[in-house]
Amino acid sequence: GGFQSLLLLIHLRMIEATNDLLLRSLPARLIITDAIPRHIDTHIRRRLVRGLPHHAFQKLFQNRENIRVTVIGHHLLTKFRPLHIQEFYSKALREVRLDKKGGLSARTVLHFHRLLHKAFDQAMKWQMLTSNPTDAVNSPKPKNREMAALDEEQVAKLLEHLRESRLYIPALIAVTTGLRRGEVLALKWQNVDLKNSRLFVRASLEQTKGHLRFKEPKTRKSKRIVILPAYTVGVLKAHRKSQAEKRLRLGKDYQDHDLVCSREDGSIWPPASFSVLFTTRIIKIQIPKVRFHDLRHTHATQLLKQGVHPKIVSERLGHSNIAITLDTYSHVLPGMQEEAIAIFDRNFKGNV
Repeated sequence: GGFQSLLLLIHLRMIEATNDLLLRSLPARLIITDAIPRHIDTHIRRRLVRGLPHHAFQKLFQNRENIRVTVIGHHLLTKFRPLHIQEFYSKALREVRLDKKGGLSARTVLHFHRLLHKAFDQAMKWQMLTSNPTDAVNSPKPKNREMAALDEEQVAKLLEHLRESRLYIPALIAVTTGLRRGEVLALKWQNVDLKNSRLFVRASLEQTKGHLRFKEPKTRKSKRIVILPAYTVGVLKAHRKSQAEKRLRLGKDYQDHDLVCSREDGSIWPPASFSVLFTTRIIKIQIPKVRFHDLRHTHATQLLKQGVHPKIVSERLGHSNIAITLDTYSHVLPGMQEEAIAIFDRNFKGNV
């Protein structure tokens, strides 16, 4: 919504004020909404909103006029105080939706907080501010989405049910490698080394309003090598052969993007329609309700329960650090600790 444009207005105003003389003359009178955004480029997208989907990023630039009626849009930059931000967050959570249906989610406001913090950090570097007011603000704490993980029997049911459908290959890849949906749909044969049983995650598919695009993986660690189980290698070999036969059969009508998981004609599979199809197909199976992303959680959970070191699991998932893995799957670890101590106890008793 419009309130989110506030940060970008600040940041773009700073970017445009690159002349030293201009920088010296602006701070005393710079109003937060006193800017006309332009040059919306990858500098902001990459540096400030890493991890925020492109379509969500675009929303930051909509309905700018609405900013002028927010609780902080009229303040001078140099007179901006933590209280102004805290009041703004409270209002955002209660009532600033443009459709007048209440407030925004805590996660959305948290995105705004992070962007605002980056902008004020830059203002400090340019000596427009002496401190960052967001440092003294309590940011919203969004609730983590509940994740589901299937057990071995449920995974078998799922794969058996999908075996004759186009969903089988992407589901198998996700549950045996832990790849994200976008990574599965962006996976190309050139990045699959079946001879050495491994694949290379090099891109992710993102759907925005109006088009699809391949983008860099979520984090630096997301660019990774993932070892494939022998069973998955065998299935992928058969899939590649079947895909080649289909390409010959369709001839010019086949769109060859070198994708492992594509539509019937080889075209790019939009993530949204893919998820709708997945959700529709699994309703008939007697397993817990899961999203496609939960197959990634299933892979991680099963590895941890089998005693695989969290560091290895973290590397397979492409987490930026092992702390994220430990925090995400903390519910699995207590049982693992009990099992480990039981083994230790048996061995210890046998040697004393």
